[in-house]
Amino acid sequence: MSTQEKYPTDLTDTQWQLIQPLFPPSKWQPGGPGCPPCDRRRVVNGIVYVTKTGCQWRMLPPDFGAWQTVYGYFNRWSRQGVWRQVMEEVTRQERHRQGRQPTPSAGSVDSQSVKMATQRGTKGYDGGKKVNGRKRHLLVDTLGLILGVCVTAADGGDRDGLMRLLTAYFSAGVQRLRKLWVDGGYAGEELKAWVGALKKTHTIDLEVVERKGKGFQLLPRRWVVERTFAWLFHYRRHSKDYEVLTRNSEALIQIAMIHLLVKRLAA
Repeated sequence: MSTQEKYPTDLTDTQWQLIQPLFPPSKWQPGGPGCPPCDRRRVVNGIVYVTKTGCQWRMLPPDFGAWQTVYGYFNRWSRQGVWRQVMEEVTRQERHRQGRQPTPSAGSVDSQSVKMATQRGTKGYDGGKKVNGRKRHLLVDTLGLILGVCVTAADGGDRDGLMRLLTAYFSAGVQRLRKLWVDGGYAGEELKAWVGALKKTHTIDLEVVERKGKGFQLLPRRWVVERTFAWLFHYRRHSKDYEVLTRNSEALIQIAMIHLLVKRLAA
C-alpha cells in the first residue's frame, strides 16, 4: 500500500496513474505570482471520500487539506466538465477491457427521484413517487456504464430528461448509438415526434418495455439501468441530493462511476 493511502477510499498508485493525466495541468510557474498548486491526488482522494462516505464538506478530515481547497477544485472541475471527460475516458477503457467497441450501439434510459437535503437550488415535487426534491436521469450502455447524466427538478418529465440526455450525447459527435430501451413513462406523441425529427440526422430507435401487472418485475434490458442506480447508492452522498447546483449533483454521479471503474481497471 502506498504511503498516501490512509483511508479505504484513497486511490492506489495504479488507480491514480489511470486518471492523473486526465486532469488539467496547473498554470502556476515557479517564481510567478500566486501559490503553488496543491497535491492533486490528495484533493481527488478528498473528493472521493466525501462522495463515498456522504460527509459534509466542512467535516472533511484535515489529512486531505483545507476543505475549502478540496471543494474549490471539485466545483471548478465540475464547471469545466472535467469529471464528465474523465468518466468518458475510463468508460472507454472499461469497454475495451470487456472486448467491446469504444462507444455502444445500444443502451437504456431511466430516472430516479430523490429528496433534497437543502432548501436552496432547483427542486420540485414528483407526485407519482411523492418525492420533493430532484430527479436523476441516466443514459447507460448494456453493461450499465453511464454514458450521460442530467439532474432536474423532481417535477420534470422523464421525456424532457431523455431529450436532454440524447441532445448532449449526440452533440459530442457520437453517432453509433442505434437502440434505446425505455419504460412506459417515455411514451407519448411529443417524444415520438421529437425522435422522428432526430432520425433525420441520427439512426436511433426507442423500444418501450412495458410492465405487465403490479408489483416488482425484472424487466428485460431495463434491469441494467436499475442496477446502475443501485451502484450509486453504495456512495452515501447519493442517499439524498445535498448540492445547491444541479451540475454538482451530476458531477458527484460521474465521480462515483469513475471510482467504480478505476477499481475494476486496476484490479
